[in-house]
Formats: sequence, C-alpha cells, structure tokens
Amino acid sequence: MSSEWIGILGILLLFVFLALKMYIGIAMALVGFLGLCVIQDTRSALYILSITPLAESKSYTLSVIPLFILMGQFAFVSGVSEDIYKALHAWLGRCRGGLAMATIMACGGFAAVCGSSLATGATMGMVAIPEMNKYRYDQRLSTGCVAAGGTLGILIPPSIGFVLYGILVEASIGKLFMAGLLPGLLLSALFVLTIYVQCRIQPALGPSGPRTSWTVKWRSLKGAWGMLLLFALVMGGIYYGIFTPTEAAGMGAFGSFLFALLRKRVTWDTFMWSLQETGTTTAMIFLIIIGANIFSAFLGLTGLPMWLADTLAALPLPRYAILAVMLAIFLALGCVMDCYAIMILVLPILFPVVQALQFDPIWFGVIMVIVLEAGLITPPIGLNVFVLKAAAPNVPLSTVFRGIGPFLIAILVVILLLTFFPQIALFIPAHM
Repeated sequence: MSSEWIGILGILLLFVFLALKMYIGIAMALVGFLGLCVIQDTRSALYILSITPLAESKSYTLSVIPLFILMGQFAFVSGVSEDIYKALHAWLGRCRGGLAMATIMACGGFAAVCGSSLATGATMGMVAIPEMNKYRYDQRLSTGCVAAGGTLGILIPPSIGFVLYGILVEASIGKLFMAGLLPGLLLSALFVLTIYVQCRIQPALGPSGPRTSWTVKWRSLKGAWGMLLLFALVMGGIYYGIFTPTEAAGMGAFGSFLFALLRKRVTWDTFMWSLQETGTTTAMIFLIIIGANIFSAFLGLTGLPMWLADTLAALPLPRYAILAVMLAIFLALGCVMDCYAIMILVLPILFPVVQALQFDPIWFGVIMVIVLEAGLITPPIGLNVFVLKAAAPNVPLSTVFRGIGPFLIAILVVILLLTFFPQIALFIPAHM
C-alpha cells in the first residue's frame, strides 16, 4: 500500500473516531500515533508523542491564545455587552427593526473584545432576546439576528480563529487582524441592511420602539467608552508596530481587568471564574493543537498534502472553481464541527493547494473564516444555533433557521465581494 493511501485511510479512521464521539484532539493524536507506527516504527512514534505536548505548551507564540481569551472573560464580567446593547438600544430603538440592528452592532462591539463566535452569540442572546420579546419582535428576526451577529466574533479582531490560522500557516497574525477589520465592518453593515429590508417588506417583524431623549442617548454612551478605547489601543498598537500580537493580548487582558475593577465588577468569585473559564477553553484548544501536530506529522510523512496539491493544481479547472470546492468543504464541516478543530484538521491538507494556486494566504484566511462563520449558522446543525437555544429554549429550531436565511445571503454577498475585490481585505495590511 502506498503512503498516500495510508494517509487517506488515516483520515477515514479519524472520522470514524469522531462519529463515535471521541474528542477531536485525542482522536487526531491517536490516529497520528498509529499512522507513524505503520509508516516508520513504534520508537519514532513514541518520540513524537512525547515531545509534541511539551513543544506546543511552552510555545511563546501560542501564549496569545489564553491572553485574548482572558481579555474576553474580563470584558464579560465588566458587563460591557449589556452597556453596548443599551447604548445602541437608546440610539436605534425608535426605528423599525432598531433593536435587531442594535443587536448586530452590539455583537460586533463585543466581538472586538471577545474573539469567540460562540461566546458572542451566547452572551448577546441572553441580553437581547428578552428585550426584543418585550417589544413583540417576530421570533424569526430576534433569534436570526443574534445567531448571525454571533458569527462576527471570529471575524472582527482580535480573533482566536485568526491566531490559529496564522500559527498553522506561518502568516502574520497582526496582518490577519487588520485584514479582518474591513470585511467585519462590511458584513455588519450588510446584516443591518438585511434587517432594514426585511422590516420594510414586513413591518410586523420589528415594530418601532419608544422615543428616547437626547440626554438619555448621550448618557448611554458612558458605559461603552472604556472597552472601545481598549480596542483602539490594542489594534492601533498592532497596526503601528508598537506591540506584537502577543504583547497586545497582554495589554488587552490587563486593560480589560482594570476596566472591570474600576466598575467594581470584580469579586474573588468572578475573578476565579474568569481564570477557570480561560483555563478550560485554553486547555481545549491546546489539546486540539497537540493532537493536530501529531496528526500533521503523520500526514507529512505520507506525502498526501503535496500529492493532493499537485493533483488539484493540475486539474483542467479554473483556480476559482477549485477554491469553491475547498470552501464547500469548510462550509460542510462547519455545520457539524467547531471552527478551530476544522482549521487544525483541514488546513495541513488544503493549504498546500492554496499555495499551488498562488492565492494570497492573508486573503484566503479571511475568506475561510467567513465561510466557517456561515457554517456556524447553516442547517442541519449550526453550532451557534444550539448555543442560542439556551437563551431562547421555547423557540423551535425551524423558526431560528428560517430567520437565519436572509443573513446567509448577506454572508454570500461578502464572500463574492472579497473574491472580486480582494483589496477589501488586503488594503489595511498593505499599509502597516
């Protein structure tokens, strides 16, 4: 049996383990270890199994992950998500669909200090859905906008997804952050436009709210300024080269803690809860990274990634047709798996294809993240939808998925715009 076929059988075995509900990090490590035993010998496999956890755990580059996660946890403790939503509620609540628009913008604001789509969706669901129910918003719109807005967490920087992508393909994390900024704002604007169009066609979807005075509107901004200033500091420091991404993450985590402390939201219990949640999430991601590195060592020895790259590059198809196939794979996997696991599992196989087709790796990273976003809210699974279910347990899944449909069209429009006009993503990184 050729080494390429051994690699294909290893991938099939991995999916069997995943179907049996084995944790993905352990499944990748086990398949990689067994594959190394077959291709080389048990001693070599044991050597890689022993050094990989230590090498990844002590990596300075990977320390950016727990720091950005900790920044998001302190932001949650400080109550910034509620403050951003209340401010936008005061400014937009009078418009038709205004609360849904405010939800999208608040998701974007919270994503800027959180970096996680699932956390953004869960947090904003608890804050926004009861408020929209109070003003008799249609459940399709209220749940659909929260599910869609939650996906902004992995696109608007700082994003853990961009951190992982940059580490996996050895691309600049700072440039990836900057590349995600304009597409993130564009997608947010299209989500808002989607709500506006729906409410113009069907006014009952999002009734108008009460008027608020200018005094109340200006006063509502008081609670959100601190986190917006912190976001500007972190991203501005990266853009101008004052901080590395890792240093910026440290500044962000410390600044987020100070903000929560100044607002008197930090108690011993909330402090320990933030550390515990950060540790749990970091351990989950690191276990996936360790397993993926063992699995990647196995795939590298099989030669499967390079064989696949050469085969796809030689196909008599336009390179954008091959890109569409790769994105379809990401979308299909995004419906049933965590986006971080997908990147770590699939990128070692498909990224050589991206290089062979001469696509810009920064641009591809943005496109891939947006497609993974779409997978988070695409039937039949859509992980963000099930996270949202905790905030709206009485809403049927069919109602949520019907509400998500128009937002998926907006995501498709952004993907097409980035494909035809790649400078939307590459303009800011080019001027760093």
